[in-house]
Amino acid sequence: MTRTTTRIAHLRAAGVSFVVELRAPLPRVLHWGEDLGELTGEGLAALGLTAEAAALNNSLDGPRQFTVWPTEADGWPGTPAQQGHRAGTATAPRVVMTGAEEGPGELVIALHDTDAALDITLTYRLDPSGVLGVRTDVSCPAPDPGRDATPAPAAVPYDLAATTALLPLPNRAQEILDFTGKWCRERTPQRGRLAFAGHVREVRRGKPGVGAPHLLTVGVPGFGFRTGEVWALHVGWSGNQRWLAERLPEGAGVHGGVLGGGELLAPGEIRLAPGDRYASPECFFAWSGEGLDGLAGRFHTMLRARPGHPSSPRPLTLNTWEAVYFDHRPERLLALADAAAAVGVERLVLDDGWFLGRRDDTAGLGDWTVDPQVWPEGLTPLVDRVHGHGMQFGLWVEPEMVNPDSRMAREHPEWILGPSAGVGPSSRHQYVVNVADEHAFAHLLERLDALVTEYGIDYLKWDHNRDLHEAVRRGAHGADRPGVHAQTAALYRLMDALRARHPALEIESCSGGGGRVDLGVLARTDRVWASDCNDPVERQSIQRWTAQLLPPELIGAHVGGPRSHTTGRVADDSFRLITALFGHAGIEDDLTARTPEQRAALGRWAALYKELRGLLHGGRVVRADLDDEATQLHGVVAPDAGSALYCWVRTETSVPGQSGRVRLPGLTPGRPYRVRIRTEAGLPALHQVTGPLWCTAALDGWVPVPGTVLTGAGLPMPTLNPGQALLIEVAAQVSAS
Repeated sequence: MTRTTTRIAHLRAAGVSFVVELRAPLPRVLHWGEDLGELTGEGLAALGLTAEAAALNNSLDGPRQFTVWPTEADGWPGTPAQQGHRAGTATAPRVVMTGAEEGPGELVIALHDTDAALDITLTYRLDPSGVLGVRTDVSCPAPDPGRDATPAPAAVPYDLAATTALLPLPNRAQEILDFTGKWCRERTPQRGRLAFAGHVREVRRGKPGVGAPHLLTVGVPGFGFRTGEVWALHVGWSGNQRWLAERLPEGAGVHGGVLGGGELLAPGEIRLAPGDRYASPECFFAWSGEGLDGLAGRFHTMLRARPGHPSSPRPLTLNTWEAVYFDHRPERLLALADAAAAVGVERLVLDDGWFLGRRDDTAGLGDWTVDPQVWPEGLTPLVDRVHGHGMQFGLWVEPEMVNPDSRMAREHPEWILGPSAGVGPSSRHQYVVNVADEHAFAHLLERLDALVTEYGIDYLKWDHNRDLHEAVRRGAHGADRPGVHAQTAALYRLMDALRARHPALEIESCSGGGGRVDLGVLARTDRVWASDCNDPVERQSIQRWTAQLLPPELIGAHVGGPRSHTTGRVADDSFRLITALFGHAGIEDDLTARTPEQRAALGRWAALYKELRGLLHGGRVVRADLDDEATQLHGVVAPDAGSALYCWVRTETSVPGQSGRVRLPGLTPGRPYRVRIRTEAGLPALHQVTGPLWCTAALDGWVPVPGTVLTGAGLPMPTLNPGQALLIEVAAQVSAS
């Protein structure tokens, strides 16, 4: 980087501008949102001039400013960027800029809190995708009486209560969308008006959880998938979190409110003595003028550009959980491996039940050794059979958890995370291992490393099946300390250390289903398990909204049996198969119990997945805005818009008898296309006598349709029975040369 010589820093990428005026005592954010173009010095000065707010009645004796580090010292009435104290003092930060550096796509601002004697570094990184990453470092240097107004005694640590990354929102951002959920119903959207005062979400589970905010979006009223201006935040952290959107009557300078987030810290969790440093999680902010699909596209582009993003074709996976549960008879699993290979599976994952004493979910967690009573020859016979079929072998683990009925708990009760007064209630018959304990950490790394090495494991399904209640680390004489931050950082170190030893190893983030879906854990894993629910009705919603942040290749999507194990609902084969196609596809079923006809259908679907995964895992996710909530149209369009795959879905009945014309989003209007219906996964049952005429023609082969018709007028869609889906392929017409 080079030290900036300009008064205003302007970062630009992919149609986004982020502009900061670097003036004393504190820089202020002039703009975050739509690209302002290549502004001249005069243009930047005009932006600065128009960023001066009016002085309000009965308010501060001057215009309010929105700085990069808003606190009460500025008269800021909203959530402050910094909260903390030194033994009850130094509670009012007095922060000034001490320097700034600007480089390609990055702005680093150095601040100093003269009251608390802290150095603060703000880093803004505008990714080529247009996503803005914001990180904060807070460090406690040795006191400098010549620099600090009230030097704090070195013996008194600074208790950091919170740092919050904050960016401005305009007045027109008045509608909010985020998510909630429960086990088997993750990422359920909730939407409403952003009222004055604001909207705050605090996550206290020691992980994002199945009810995580996921992506906090604020937009103009009525924004949709394809239209509307929207601003969004994701907190990239796998521990406790805080998310907020605030609208203030007095505004935020010339802005209407703020969007912000960070780590939710427990009292006393971060105490900074001289030489100590706190690094915040990275918060990811994104703007789009093209609705929710525009936001999703930015995150997908950013993730796909990572050096560690999965680059090989995503292997069709079979997970054994719903096939056998804890019944780990080797002969049964060997037969399952043979059946999996026969239908085209490329990776088999042995789920829970393989380790010492693990005959049900009440015992064994923590004892990561193959149980000789179940596997007298170890896992070698199964691994050899799987690898012999040319498949990869994966294994389920839950390293952060321990059952009281386990060798680990009996021999090392001090490794259990919990207060000195005694651990609280168990959850799913288990407690949490204090991974931040150096001895527990070393033990887990040794066991995982040994398993991967001995069996040539290609993939770990890394689970985490309970919340962290009373997550404190025990200290001498009852001096317990909050432990979620240390636990999360230790998890990251454990995954990083294991992958450093085994660079080709892939890891899935699973947490009672989709309870740990965040960009912190995804910096060291290769996909997430979206939900323990394989019911396609539920999965249509879960996968649709998981894709608001993650591209399909990072979302585990499996075909379950005809009757869902989690809801009891029965679904047709075609609906289950088509639903699972739009992710990193797999199977969660006992293939040995299926008829030859059912296995043949799976084989055709497997071949279809392999044919289309290049498009599905490299294209743009698109979703249509429809009035009928019982229907969905979603798809993936190639980057050059030369091909696309769409899914027309009905999850329940509704009043309209005709579905009417539905526009296919993402295509080029002036381009000639052709359309056909793919039948390899089966056909839906109709809720009408006949479908539209084009459907009949498209069943027999390609039907030419101009792009203007597909994107402007739309195709009349058949009215399906509930729990049905139709697969539509579109390809650009190739002109004869």
